[in-house]
Amino acid sequence: MAINKTKVAVGFIVAGALTVVSGLFFLIVGPMVMKDQVIKNTVIDPKNEMSYTMWKDVPVPFFMSVYFFNVLNPEEVLVGEKPMVEQRGPFVYRKRIQKDNITFHANGTVSYREYRRFFFEPSMSSGNESEVVTIPNMLVLGAAVMMENAPFTLRLTMSAAFKVFKEGAFLTKPVGELMWGYDSGLVDFLNSYLPGMLPSTGKFGLFAEFNNSNTGLFTIHTGQDDIRKVHKVDSWNGLTKLSNWNSPQCNMINGTAGQMWPPFMTRESTLPFYSPDACRSLELVYQRDGAMKGIPLYRYVAPKTLFANGSDYPPNEGFCPCRQSGLLNVSSCRHNSPVFISHPHFFNADPVLLDSVQGLRPTEDEHGLFIDIHPLTGVPLNVSIRLQLNLYMKKVSGITETKKISEVVMPMIWFEESGYIDGPILSTFHTNLVVLPTVMEAMQYGFIALGLATILIASLVHHRVKRRRPEVDPSCGNKSTRTGQREPLLKDDTA
Repeated sequence: MAINKTKVAVGFIVAGALTVVSGLFFLIVGPMVMKDQVIKNTVIDPKNEMSYTMWKDVPVPFFMSVYFFNVLNPEEVLVGEKPMVEQRGPFVYRKRIQKDNITFHANGTVSYREYRRFFFEPSMSSGNESEVVTIPNMLVLGAAVMMENAPFTLRLTMSAAFKVFKEGAFLTKPVGELMWGYDSGLVDFLNSYLPGMLPSTGKFGLFAEFNNSNTGLFTIHTGQDDIRKVHKVDSWNGLTKLSNWNSPQCNMINGTAGQMWPPFMTRESTLPFYSPDACRSLELVYQRDGAMKGIPLYRYVAPKTLFANGSDYPPNEGFCPCRQSGLLNVSSCRHNSPVFISHPHFFNADPVLLDSVQGLRPTEDEHGLFIDIHPLTGVPLNVSIRLQLNLYMKKVSGITETKKISEVVMPMIWFEESGYIDGPILSTFHTNLVVLPTVMEAMQYGFIALGLATILIASLVHHRVKRRRPEVDPSCGNKSTRTGQREPLLKDDTA
């Protein structure tokens, strides 16, 4: 049976057209399916086992690396000379985070408390917690500034108390005690006669109130009603705005709780979040594209305006009273203690701050903070939050412990909280968000390319078959021999 090549060619043309249509269909529907899957797995819902577990227990290992500024010339500082410091550390702690008291509400929000615990990691540290360093005595120098405008007799009384309890302007103790607390008769005295001056009633330490604690009662949106709101803070400790600062804008609670963000981010998106430790909302901005083990990401960093003073950046006026740009005055939420937050080594700060202390060498790579976000899902892939704790100190008349100290914002410690997705979580992330979309995209364009190629080849075959087909004169009918030869149109009559 002879094959009708024309019909076969037409069949392939139709098949090619259907293949192209299928490719175009997947090209249109594919992103919609992907978006639907992202929404389904981003909503905070116990039914989404993997994403809910990541949100609830944060399985990614987090570490806090602490660096102390060891004061090399405390006696010279007391007579007005410039402080000299050397960085000691890191002293690394594993940070365990777990959400508890999780309660879902009918309005599409969920409340929880997040508990944190720190465990020393000797193998990752430069030394152990018994290492001794010298730093400014916050109890003495902080109290001195706080009492600067108090009656002179009260300042004399406080100075006498310092002497009784043998407290000087500088403190030399092991790292572990400075971090998590040490016994002090002065602490008991201050809590008895000046209640509320100190953040705790037990041991006094720079991080004593952070270990085995929670960050407050957060209520955030689940994204059930609107995926654009997922993870965004609805209230904190029942508050929808703060009262620490001096303007409505500065008192706003913006963004998320700082662990995840809504999906479908663009380069124009910012990264707002509320930090209870900084007592304010912070906002990072897009810096550049990047990739982590094949997974695309956007890097977000702190803008120079983040800690700028009100003179350099008027919207920050509400965070004042301010000093130089590069400092955030957190005294209003730290019992009025003259404490300031900055970037480590006064990175991106007024040069005056850097010039007032010897031994600081800021660089963006070592001291700038960043968050790497997967833009499609809003999930952080790599995080490094770096901040520095500073004490404003000066000579205060009546408190002889301050002697002739020059007015200076003194760096005490800086710390880095870091973590990144790795292991099975990263593999699952890579498979679902890189491999599968790549395969889907390849199939879409593959179908289109295959269909177009099929149409082109079948069309060429059809054209060639059509050209080879013999032309038949209708007046002669089908007068052909079995051998396929036709009779001549003109016969020779002489034959």
